[in-house]
Amino acid sequence: MIKQNVSQLLSELPDGVQLVAAAKTRTPAEVCTIVSAGVKIIGENYIQEAERAYEVVGSNAKWHFIGHLQKNKVKKAVRLFDMIETVDSIKIARQIDKCCAQIDKMMPVLVEVNSGCEKQKSGILPETAEELIRYISAFKSIRVMGLMTMGPHFGNPENARPYFAKTKKIFEHIKGLNLSNVQMKYLSMGMSNSYRVALEEGANIVRIGSKLFGKREYGATATTPIR
Repeated sequence: MIKQNVSQLLSELPDGVQLVAAAKTRTPAEVCTIVSAGVKIIGENYIQEAERAYEVVGSNAKWHFIGHLQKNKVKKAVRLFDMIETVDSIKIARQIDKCCAQIDKMMPVLVEVNSGCEKQKSGILPETAEELIRYISAFKSIRVMGLMTMGPHFGNPENARPYFAKTKKIFEHIKGLNLSNVQMKYLSMGMSNSYRVALEEGANIVRIGSKLFGKREYGATATTPIR
C-alpha cells in the first residue's frame, strides 16, 4: 500500500518539487518502508522520534525538521537534520548558528510564516518576515533558503489558497531584495489535504503524511536497517 501511495504521489508532482514524508508518530518500520518505496526526504516533528528512525534509515534519506524547535533541542537537531524548516525567532536562529559553528556545519533553514496569524500556532507574523530574515542573514553558520507555512486547516483545501498566496508573495518580495547570505529557493507549503492547492500557488516542497503512510499501524517495529 505504501509503495503504491508513493508511486502515485510522485507521479503527480511536477519536476522540481520535493516530497517530504511527514513522519510524526510513525514507527521506524514505517519510515524504513517509505524510504524503500522511493521517498528521499523524511520530515520529523520530534527529536526523539527522529533519532529512533535515523538508527534504521541513516543517510539513505535526507532529514528535515518540521516541528516547533525548542532551544534545548537545537544541539541534537543540528547534528541530525539536513534542513530546519521552522525557524521563527532570533533566539532559535542564534542557537542554531552557535551549535552549527561548533561542528563546522552550514545549516540550510526555512523561516516559518504564520500565514493565518493563528495564536495557537508557531511561526512569525507575515509582516515581520523580512525583518527576521535580514537579522538572520548576518549569521555565519545558517543560510536562509526560503519560507515554510502551515496555513489554517480547512475541510475544503480551497479555503487555504489565500494563505498560500500570501506566503508566496512574501517569498517573491524577499527574493527580490537579493540579500547577502539569503537564497530564496524553497517554498514549503501543503499537506495531504491541501498540497494540490499549494502547488498551484507556487510550493516546491510539500509535506505529506497520511496520503503516503495510510492508516497508522500501531505496534510495528523495525529490526533491519536499510542497506
